[in-house]
Amino acid sequence: MQYILALDQGTTSSRAILFDRQGQVAATAQQEYPQHFPQPGWVEHDPLDIWESQLACARQVLQERGVTADQVAAIGIANQRETTVVWDRRTGEPLCHAIVWQDRRTAQLCDDLREAGKAPLIQRKTGLELDAYFSATKLQWLLTNVPGARTRAERGELAFGTVDSWLVYKLCGRHVTDVSNAARTMLFNINSLRWDEELLALFGVPASMLPEVVPSAGEVGTTAESLFGRAIPIAGIAGDQQAATFGQACHRRGMVKNTYGTGCFMLMHAGDSPPHSHNRLLATVGWTVGGQTDYVLEGSVFMGGATVQWLRDGLGIIKQSADVEALALSVPDSGGVMLVPAFVGLGAPHWDAYARGTIVGMTRGTTAAHIARAAVEAIAYQSAELLAAMQKDANCAVHEVRADGGAARNDLLMQFQADLLGVPVVRPKVTETTALGAAYLAGLALGFWASREEIAAQWQAERCFEPAMSAARREEKMARWARAVAHARAWAVPEHH
Repeated sequence: MQYILALDQGTTSSRAILFDRQGQVAATAQQEYPQHFPQPGWVEHDPLDIWESQLACARQVLQERGVTADQVAAIGIANQRETTVVWDRRTGEPLCHAIVWQDRRTAQLCDDLREAGKAPLIQRKTGLELDAYFSATKLQWLLTNVPGARTRAERGELAFGTVDSWLVYKLCGRHVTDVSNAARTMLFNINSLRWDEELLALFGVPASMLPEVVPSAGEVGTTAESLFGRAIPIAGIAGDQQAATFGQACHRRGMVKNTYGTGCFMLMHAGDSPPHSHNRLLATVGWTVGGQTDYVLEGSVFMGGATVQWLRDGLGIIKQSADVEALALSVPDSGGVMLVPAFVGLGAPHWDAYARGTIVGMTRGTTAAHIARAAVEAIAYQSAELLAAMQKDANCAVHEVRADGGAARNDLLMQFQADLLGVPVVRPKVTETTALGAAYLAGLALGFWASREEIAAQWQAERCFEPAMSAARREEKMARWARAVAHARAWAVPEHH
């Protein structure tokens, strides 16, 4: 029996999943690793924690299933995107902690660039909004603030990469990234599909630090034999959201998936040329497979499942995340309460780094259950804003949204989402679509699967949530949400603004 091993390196945990030829999960392993919050708004990971937890999961999943390395046809990698790692080329040691995509320390750098009129240039070349979310300002910050970093970078001693690059480097020693991850750095031109010299100069990044850009499907190297007892080809790489879109078989223009993970990420297949957003969505590379590059429109919500984690860890009103559905269902509605989870600012379509978490509409009758219900509903409201913006940008009707990610198992959320969108929300049988997409990319590269058509035929729905809310009620609810968001915006604007 042959398998594909998918490494799914996420923001709070690393996972490894074995897939068989039918695209079914054969075995899975997961390990959480430490998060570091050195200051308010700062989020860091130790790159060695990322690597060690990911390697441990890969070994565990093979051992538990009794699979040897020669039964693994290839490895595919999906990863948290934008998180910025710098390491020493000679020793392979990280320079410092990685700066995570959620980190807001460079919001001021972005403000300065915006005031200097650079936002349109950046959007034209990269398809991205000028925001602290992406890697460029994080890398700029590290080069400026880590003692000796800039000098060493200019001497060619340091390598920069996103998490995929770091993992590939640790697995096989090559310094590469795929197009989908490169497109999230704010240093890569999505029109020419090359690192952009003007952007490198703008952010003060030496070109020698950058990885070679490779297709999403294609062999990039083989693992060191010492890791798994035999060398295994690494043949697929994609940023987690692009991987999930591929795994959901959204291979045609107008198809949409929404991942309900730590954040929520809605992606629409936008065809084979870079789309232009007029509604502050991101235009980005989906993947390059067999010489063809597909593009996507993306909307990012920073706090999805993380809102539920806050109920658990911050408020202590639930013991585990899965308990939120029962608590929220213990009341018929949110009792007029709206929770805007702008804990780290707001993503698309607002891009407000200074928005902060807000609860409005509370009365003496408000209970923990109302707040839990408002938290679940907030995830759906934020995603509904994204689809509305997408349909305006793409000028095409959406017939369904394919849902995945941990919170997609919450039936209350899925039904409320369908109600707010006015289109069916479909949950697939295999919800591990991020890992599945990485597996599919690797498998296509080596002929484990023959074609995209074969892959699309394997996709199966587990449950379809049909909208049951009137259009008038939907509009009324979205208008209330807009009022709540207005209260959260620009809350933490620095005094000197």
